[in-house]
Amino acid sequence: MPEGPSIVILREQAAVFTGQTIERAQGSAKLDKTRLVGQSVRSFRSWGKHFLIELEDVSLRVHLLLFGSYRINQRKESPPRLSLGFADGELNFYGCSVQTIEGLLDAAYDWSVDVMADGWTPRAALKRLRAHPQMLACDALLDQTLFAGSGNIIKNEVLFRIRVHPLSPIGALPPRKLRELVADVRRYSFEFLQYKREGTLKAHWLAHGRDICPRCNIPFSKAKALGRSKRRAFFCQRCQKRYGDGDDAHAEKPVQV
Repeated sequence: MPEGPSIVILREQAAVFTGQTIERAQGSAKLDKTRLVGQSVRSFRSWGKHFLIELEDVSLRVHLLLFGSYRINQRKESPPRLSLGFADGELNFYGCSVQTIEGLLDAAYDWSVDVMADGWTPRAALKRLRAHPQMLACDALLDQTLFAGSGNIIKNEVLFRIRVHPLSPIGALPPRKLRELVADVRRYSFEFLQYKREGTLKAHWLAHGRDICPRCNIPFSKAKALGRSKRRAFFCQRCQKRYGDGDDAHAEKPVQV
């Protein structure tokens, strides 16, 4: 599933069509595509994992889900969910969800929740996070109402960098560690963006997809479905502390990949 930084890149690439008029709208998405023809693009925006196309009297929300993709001025062999044609190019989306949003986007979204937005603040993020003391750290970093744009890569990398076990409840983290978590989600999201632009993202992974802990030089624990979110996790049992775990004997055992 593309994470927030990848959607920022899509937004930047699609910006060439800003101000242009849609001349063709096709695809299998269940929406009134005839309504789109003749409308000009006011802006392209992003919120977390949502790619937003703001038109004159309606907006489109594209979510690439787990395996969605897009092509600009190119096409795949498979039919698109949505294809928008302009005078000098086209924008094609595949394997995704497409919905319309009526009214102003500013009324539909709280931009401060987006970890890459200018309006994001650590104070507001901490307040939202502290309201969920029972939530596990691995789930909190995937909750889009807390950290819009944070995905499984960001989760695994951030928790490794701050040395927090993914099964630690948020309420058990010391205040200093909680602040560190919030700050590092923001910091690593922009590092992710830089690495993605350079084409070096995987080369910089310390935990996600790795076999050996670079700090302890021991095998990572690998879980197929950890926490309520049931997503893959890579973590070190030695250097990532499990806060709030009073009895290791009753600790949840990760399912090995």
